[in-house]
Amino acid sequence: MTADSGRGALSRALAVLRSPWVRWGFLALAIGLAAYAVYAARDDLAQAAAQLSWQRLALALVLSVAFVLCTFVSWRVVLADLGSRAGLRVALRVFGLSQLGKYVPGGVWNVVAAAELGVDHGIARRTSVTTTAVATLVGVVSGAVVGLVALPFVATGALGSAGPLLWVLPAVAVVLLPPVLNRLVAWALRVARRPPLERPLGWRGLGAATLWSVTGWLLAGAQVWVLAVGLGMPSDARGAALAVGGYALAWVVGFLVVVVPAGAGARELVLLAVLAGVLPHAAVLLLVLVSRVLVTLADLVLAGLGALARPR
Repeated sequence: MTADSGRGALSRALAVLRSPWVRWGFLALAIGLAAYAVYAARDDLAQAAAQLSWQRLALALVLSVAFVLCTFVSWRVVLADLGSRAGLRVALRVFGLSQLGKYVPGGVWNVVAAAELGVDHGIARRTSVTTTAVATLVGVVSGAVVGLVALPFVATGALGSAGPLLWVLPAVAVVLLPPVLNRLVAWALRVARRPPLERPLGWRGLGAATLWSVTGWLLAGAQVWVLAVGLGMPSDARGAALAVGGYALAWVVGFLVVVVPAGAGARELVLLAVLAGVLPHAAVLLLVLVSRVLVTLADLVLAGLGALARPR
């Protein structure tokens, strides 16, 4: 196949993806998969409701929504730093709806959705793709660093052969330095034969995005801590560190496992390993499933807000 025929096939594929029927069908599939994830855990939710007060579950849900909102703000900061100052309604619509793509197997559908939704509102596709990629990278690196807090509290060998690798992950934080990251982005755009970005990433924008990302990890860890204490975990500093760091590590590992939607299964295994020393196995299993359901509900809430936030 020649380069011209390859580009022609790609153009035809993109034309199909941009069809309104395909878009609505994809959205319906993503919502259906996310809703099914909640429905499939209905028995665990009923069991959690029997062991946890509704006030504790409500607080955990609020923390989950706050966590997802922090990821949205981090993404929007990166978008603005790249020169696209989208209004709140536009940003919420693009980010909120595109995040449902995480629940479709493949690991790239949220990026594709963000690019297609963004272009509807005057955001260049390369800017949307780069924004999502950079924001995700910020989340992964900051999650690895926050997760480092949990490792000293985890029993030796609990994470198996992955333990040494997790200690090395924070070293990749160097890629968040603007001189390094800008070169990586420029190289990726050249390889993809795309025009360069309108402006490079700056220290202020990346710093603010990282701060919001770290805040999100703290809120997500607080959600896990609220649930774990309700199931019998001591409410001490060690438990808090395990909850915050454990969730961050679990998310990073789940992100790396792209063959399953939203890291399903991989995150649960990491949280089971981290929290095994402070809670019975059955309680930890219940906790990680309820935590995932609450974050899924938070994603659906943000998607609902995005659907309602029609730009003027």
